[in-house]
Amino acid sequence: MRSVLLAPLLFLLLTAGSDVTGKGFDQKPNFVLMVVDDLGIGDIGCYGNDTIRTPNIDRLASEGVKLTQHIAAAPLCTPSRTAFMTGRYAIRSGMVSTGRVQVLLFLGGSGGLVPSETTFAKRLQHQGYTTGLVGKWHLGVNCKHRGDHCHHPNQHGFSYFYGLPFTLFNDCVPGEGSDVLVDLQRTLQNLTMLLGVGLLTIVCVRVCGLFEVSLWLLVLHFFLCILATAVWYVPFEFLSTWNCIIMRNQEVIEQPMTVETLPQRLLGEAQNFIKRNVDHPFLLVFSLAHIHTPMFKTPQFAGKSRHGAYGDNLEEVDWMIGKITETVDSLGIANNTLMYFTSDHGGHLEDSDSQTGQKGGWNGIYKGGKAMGGWEGGIRVPGIFRWPGRLRAGKVVDEPTSLMDLYPTLKYLAKDTQPDRQSDGYNLMPLLEGEVARSEHEFMFHYCGIYLNAVRWHPPGSDSIFKVHFFTPNFFPPGAGGCYDTRICLCHGEHVTHHDPPLLYDLFHDPSESRPLTPDTEPRYAEILEQTAKAVERHKSTLPNEQAPADAHSEANTAEQGVELQLTWDKILWKPWLQPCCGTFPFCGCKENTTHM
Repeated sequence: MRSVLLAPLLFLLLTAGSDVTGKGFDQKPNFVLMVVDDLGIGDIGCYGNDTIRTPNIDRLASEGVKLTQHIAAAPLCTPSRTAFMTGRYAIRSGMVSTGRVQVLLFLGGSGGLVPSETTFAKRLQHQGYTTGLVGKWHLGVNCKHRGDHCHHPNQHGFSYFYGLPFTLFNDCVPGEGSDVLVDLQRTLQNLTMLLGVGLLTIVCVRVCGLFEVSLWLLVLHFFLCILATAVWYVPFEFLSTWNCIIMRNQEVIEQPMTVETLPQRLLGEAQNFIKRNVDHPFLLVFSLAHIHTPMFKTPQFAGKSRHGAYGDNLEEVDWMIGKITETVDSLGIANNTLMYFTSDHGGHLEDSDSQTGQKGGWNGIYKGGKAMGGWEGGIRVPGIFRWPGRLRAGKVVDEPTSLMDLYPTLKYLAKDTQPDRQSDGYNLMPLLEGEVARSEHEFMFHYCGIYLNAVRWHPPGSDSIFKVHFFTPNFFPPGAGGCYDTRICLCHGEHVTHHDPPLLYDLFHDPSESRPLTPDTEPRYAEILEQTAKAVERHKSTLPNEQAPADAHSEANTAEQGVELQLTWDKILWKPWLQPCCGTFPFCGCKENTTHM
């Protein structure tokens, strides 16, 4: 009789135990994706840095899988984040540029991630997931009028959004200078001053009676001065009000934002989202405002690192990652939660000043950095996956992988088998779990704006990873490692040098891209150029309007299937009728009630 009673009890215990370890029947996993802004791969301890303390990020790597060749689809945030969210090169969504402006510059612009695009959040939402984005978005807000929110995270699959619809940048903090079209600002200011001097001259001439000057001419010139002043003063002098805001879902709750308390608020929102959704499957994208400039000055971390303000900020990032990991572990959901850590692209080498020192990241042994096209330092980023009980601790994967791989990986794990559109990523689980040894990425395409800058080829049966550069940015001064004249490299015209034949490197033997291959040093030289050329043609055939020229001589006006380019001047410039605002425009201003935090 006792054995008959014990049998059902034993069965219940075993079933409960399987749930605790995260291997319950048909239990969908949770996803916590942590994305840092402008982080260099050389900044992290587990990637070779021994002077900045990152114990929590290092712990993720030791308890999970570290990717050593994890590649961003672009070296700048707007196109890179587009590719990350959609699993497709940004050119397919029109989130690329033909000229100098390669990211969104104003929240009051009309460019952004088009409503017809699909994100992994939208796919997971259809699978019953609660989806949340906490932190930076930078993929647009409105299209035609204030409040249509056509580009907003809520319209792209995130049921909850808290954070920066734009990004953190220098204009958000008084005294840090400006990041937005500084040369244009100066030109408009000088033009306004010229008009002002002209008006004063005309007034003096009229008063002194030297010439007969029509009153109407004076009035017209006066209003022209007012208009010229408004054109630069209103958009640029109030940038902290227009761009530096915090939204909760579609409501502006702080304008301009208080930067000093931002890290704590973002962390608290991310932790609370996890706690609220512990009982059902959820996706959280924790998109940190760090480590983009300006640097935070949190007292707990200020002056504590060996690398000035940048090191202080990075150690704060590590602490925040540790707090998110601690939250997941303390709730008992670690074994059913895939955690992921990465950066949107490489560190910004040119960002420094005499007071703060270096404000951009370190990209280790890799050449180049943020905005430098296909050079490895701008696109090779940290990639760490942790999933206790599912992924073997301490595993290292040296194969090429991409941020775009998250889209198909999450779809696979969420059991999403519905038809989908053209994708450029691959499911990473076979590689992460050790079922296969090689990546499905035989070719990768590296864009600089709309232009195809470089191609990576990992030949079957070979350890070599060849990279072909069609053009490279012109560093200044000559011999420097960046574009210190413009402070950010550009992709077109006189800012680049074209190579015919292309530059060719073997990243397996020369990861720093310092020794170009020649027909004399590489027996497969001709074959490599031939195979990459064929791959480019196949890739371009998937872009119906041929939006991927192999050089920077040609331009395109639309992207795949008629999607308009979103980073053109008419879409990125400030439009008052599109500006998110709390209060009555233009008198926008409010502060978040943080007493409950």
